[in-house]
Amino acid sequence: MKIQPKTLLTSAAGFLVAVAAWQLVATGPMAGGPLPTVTSVAVNLAAVVVTEAFWTSLATTVGIALLGLLTSAVAGIALGILVGSFEPFRYATVAVLEFLKPIPPIVILPLVVLVLGPTGQMSWFLVFLGCLLPIIMQTVDGVHDADPVARDTARSYGLKEPEILLRVVLPSAMPFIGTAIRVAAPGALIITVVAGLLGGGPGLGQSIYQAQAGGDYPTLYALVIVLGVLGMFFQGATSAVERRMLHWHESFREAAHR
Repeated sequence: MKIQPKTLLTSAAGFLVAVAAWQLVATGPMAGGPLPTVTSVAVNLAAVVVTEAFWTSLATTVGIALLGLLTSAVAGIALGILVGSFEPFRYATVAVLEFLKPIPPIVILPLVVLVLGPTGQMSWFLVFLGCLLPIIMQTVDGVHDADPVARDTARSYGLKEPEILLRVVLPSAMPFIGTAIRVAAPGALIITVVAGLLGGGPGLGQSIYQAQAGGDYPTLYALVIVLGVLGMFFQGATSAVERRMLHWHESFREAAHR
């Protein structure tokens, strides 16, 4: 899908208006308060990004988020195919999955910290749990959505169940899986940061907590801006991977010609 120049100009204008509003509030009603000015945040951002500690924290955050997302994708797709392919499994697990789906993994943070400590493993485990259930459920829906006529046709041509799974069911489920991973990617980053903020896990979340504890609000907001940019990158990267993997799908072919 091509981005029109008008869309870019509108987005840039909206961004500039938001920055101007921030500066006006920080120098007006909240002058001297916890909201720093845009200029002070920009100065601190320039100072932070040249430090080794920043890049170490950034790499740690990205690494934990990606590892948690990838491992949850592998496990979630495998479990989703298993549950979706066999009716007894689906009926036995659907209530449990629906019950667990709205529960954020952060609620078990104290228990995980108690067991694993404030480590990267703790952050990874929370990311893994947070991304796993949505991927399982989307995969189950995708498997269940496979055309029964296509399955019967494949059987009539002598294909065995493993071949039907790979050639018919899995391609049918791929749009569901791609959507689940794209939606889960920003969540993986958020959980990694929250694990650092509340649980002491390594990464940018811990850096933000230290800036807040020290009252260094310009640095805090500078790191928040970094997280915003990183979140946009995650979203864009996963969307690009999804388009690449599903270029053959009708919806993506139509979008490419708009």
